[in-house]
Amino acid sequence: MAKYWCGVVSKEHIMRGVAGGFCQVCHGKRAPLARMSIGDGIVFYSPVTKFQGDEKCQKFTAIGKVVGNETYPFQMAPDFIPYRRDIGYLDSAMDAPIRPMLEQLSFTRGKTSWGFPFRRGHFEITEEDFQLIAQSMLPDSWESVCSGIAAGKPAGPDLFTRLD
Repeated sequence: MAKYWCGVVSKEHIMRGVAGGFCQVCHGKRAPLARMSIGDGIVFYSPVTKFQGDEKCQKFTAIGKVVGNETYPFQMAPDFIPYRRDIGYLDSAMDAPIRPMLEQLSFTRGKTSWGFPFRRGHFEITEEDFQLIAQSMLPDSWESVCSGIAAGKPAGPDLFTRLD
């Protein structure tokens, strides 16, 4: 059964991941990526535009599914070898601001410090939260996904049929 995840990455960095078909979270730690399985859905929240920058983004900026079977090290510099995981991204996704969703997402609803869960860098979310975010990121594709849900099919697999 698929799980759903949220990774927290600057917009600048997740765009590199989208272009390369991979993700890297929590400053390159292996453990968060190892918890995921092939077919799991993942969304990426970008609190800022650039890593260590001040310009706020506060949007979900990428969505996809895990397609790589393993985490693997990638040498980015002589002294920095982070772990990555291969992701199939939906290229039709649009950035979705989080603020309109704050009272709908289970991990932010009713919280004045709504940014706290994102400090973990990578965490599991519910299928319902994933669907809500996907609906905001994929408005043109969402009608066909909803018809699948109405027929008793989960959103995750229907949403990613283009990646199989």
